[in-house]
Amino acid sequence: MYIVDERAEKIEILSRYRKLMGIVYNTASKDELLMIRKAFTVAVNAHEGARRKSGEPYIYHPLEVARIAGEDLSLGPTAIVCALLHDVVEDTDYTLEDIKNIFNEKVAFIVDGLTKIKDIYDYTSNSLQSETFRKLLIAMGDDVRVILIKLCDRLHNMRTLDAMKPNKQLKIASETQFLYVPLAHRLGLYKFKQELEDLSTKYLNPAAYNEINAKLQDTKEEREKFIKDFCEPIKQALKEKNYDFTISSRVKSITSIIGKIETKGVKFEEIYDIFAIRIILNVPQEYEKETCFSVYSLISSMYQQRKDRFRDWLTTPKSNGYEALHTTVMSKQGKWVEIQIRSKRMDEIAETGLAAHYKYKEVKEGELDENLDNWLSKIRTLLDNQNTTAVDFVNDFKMNIVTDEITVFTPKGKSISLPFNSSVLDFAFNIHTDLGLNCIGAKVNYKVVPIDYKLHSADQVEIITSSIAHPEEKWLQYVRTPKAINEIKHYINTYKQGFREAGLEKLKAKFDSLKIPWNDKNIQKLVKTVNAQNTVDLYYKAFYDEITDNTVKSCFETKNENSSWIFLRNPFKKRNKEELTLREQIAEQIKENPEEILMKQDVDKLPYRTASCCNPLPGDDIVGLIREGAIEVHRTSCKKAVDEMSKYGHHIVKAKWRENEKISFLAGIRIKGIDRKGLLQEMARVISEVWNINMRSLAMESSEGTFEGTMMVYISDAANLAHLMENISKIEGIESVTRI
Repeated sequence: MYIVDERAEKIEILSRYRKLMGIVYNTASKDELLMIRKAFTVAVNAHEGARRKSGEPYIYHPLEVARIAGEDLSLGPTAIVCALLHDVVEDTDYTLEDIKNIFNEKVAFIVDGLTKIKDIYDYTSNSLQSETFRKLLIAMGDDVRVILIKLCDRLHNMRTLDAMKPNKQLKIASETQFLYVPLAHRLGLYKFKQELEDLSTKYLNPAAYNEINAKLQDTKEEREKFIKDFCEPIKQALKEKNYDFTISSRVKSITSIIGKIETKGVKFEEIYDIFAIRIILNVPQEYEKETCFSVYSLISSMYQQRKDRFRDWLTTPKSNGYEALHTTVMSKQGKWVEIQIRSKRMDEIAETGLAAHYKYKEVKEGELDENLDNWLSKIRTLLDNQNTTAVDFVNDFKMNIVTDEITVFTPKGKSISLPFNSSVLDFAFNIHTDLGLNCIGAKVNYKVVPIDYKLHSADQVEIITSSIAHPEEKWLQYVRTPKAINEIKHYINTYKQGFREAGLEKLKAKFDSLKIPWNDKNIQKLVKTVNAQNTVDLYYKAFYDEITDNTVKSCFETKNENSSWIFLRNPFKKRNKEELTLREQIAEQIKENPEEILMKQDVDKLPYRTASCCNPLPGDDIVGLIREGAIEVHRTSCKKAVDEMSKYGHHIVKAKWRENEKISFLAGIRIKGIDRKGLLQEMARVISEVWNINMRSLAMESSEGTFEGTMMVYISDAANLAHLMENISKIEGIESVTRI
């Protein structure tokens, strides 16, 4: 618990201010130092008396954000000033006009980009979080320092998230994982990306985070000794060749380790790339590639390589600017070890990404280099689409920062960069809008393929067109690029506009015949009922009689206890046993033990259901998401829940399981191993040893001496499931056991 001591706090504030000034003292001009001092004074006065949830003075936060911007990202005085002021307009009586008058127009612009939206709201999607993020990206288009300072702000907020309420923790952690982690990755901020990722996991998947963190601590001493022994021969060899170098190591992020355990079905002890060795060469830029390849040649002569793990990002750097050689070798101790070879310049770009470009690419602070400007032009395409809701924008933006890229070629040999899994249609729209609109296929490497064909790196593509071809809604399933998505949506929307008046008249006639008032509220209700994209789509459906009198009637009729709508609101209502699906039978078990889940906040009267996407069990960390009069319960680590929480923070209801309730839930596990006689009988024996378990099904498939199987069981809680999985993993021949 924080204890307030105002005298000690004043000393601490001055100490942090002096440290901040020390960061830029030798590089900033006298006028810039005075501007930082003025910003500090304004921030201290503006936030006077305000405290964070932890109890600390609020001014600690902007001071720390400014320190991260200046020290970790080496941003200049203007960025430090804006970091000190980033919450002043949002939380105090100062206005943007005040900031402009006291400082200058550039500072006011950046502060405006960092200020959350209060008066603008996206009623279409009901997501203030998405609108705020859209505003942030718009500002980034003119000055990239907006997003860099925002990432510093988010990093400090994540470091101090313990003081927040549980539902706030989940909201902020979900936003961070869904948007800010991939954004940091796209901007090349590896250190930020890893810390933000792990801090998000700490709140979204605390059990797994704590388990892996403990294992990393337990193996730290052994790991450090291994690294020292492994590096010694390499150091000697490099010294003999007179290289100027340093060798360091980095440990894989906790989130990455968890991901590998879950996707690969391996144990912690079986992950060979938990750490990597970095050889950083101090060499002039013009000799970097030659020197890195020379060191690689030296390493490959000392150790046996794993050929499938060689990566050359010197010849073709990643889209975020990352450059290095990666190779994995077999150590004398019998373990695979990843080695990364890079120059000092490459290392700085790898760690601080965009910020390092100002130092090495002679780019003015706040501007972008060519590669990042090309990427940002794609984001501007999203921003320019006025028909896209904020949530659609966020989804499209996420897609454009998390995907890898491929390089394909036109018939004349011009290279085109596209997101991984892009189709022929994406290529066509990237070349020219008309080429995309009239596309009927393509010749890829001289072979005719359909419009949905997925392209691969180095493909040569020639588009085939027809004047009678035009976009259809199913085309949206084939494309990934913002331009293709926007152009297809624009064409379809324009086409449907032609049916607006006729469809409106048809629909209004149905309303009149059923004596339903024709107003915006009722129209929007029907839009949701029939899953229309907007009113244009609604009138198009009405024109083609996809909306019947019964559709309209059921949308507005008063529901009674015998209606199917009541069953949807209350999934535990009795029906005949033969009518119930398996999931509904489980719901019936919950009915016999009501109130299995306790909800915080005043939502006790809402029915709840467990989500089929993650199948939470008692003992799992869970969260409730309010959905149309009911609460859907997810595991906090569920990707679908993280997506939802990142956009709709007001839907979150923190939940926990009631204790001492003994009912069964359906859970699944995947098992892989070496096939042998008697294996099934031994598995059956192990299953019978776990208390309160009933196996529903077991499907096994064997091929060439190995097998893969899926087991569905009714089990009381996550602890029993973990116990079952542990026992199965001990059976001879079992290679991996993972929860589905």
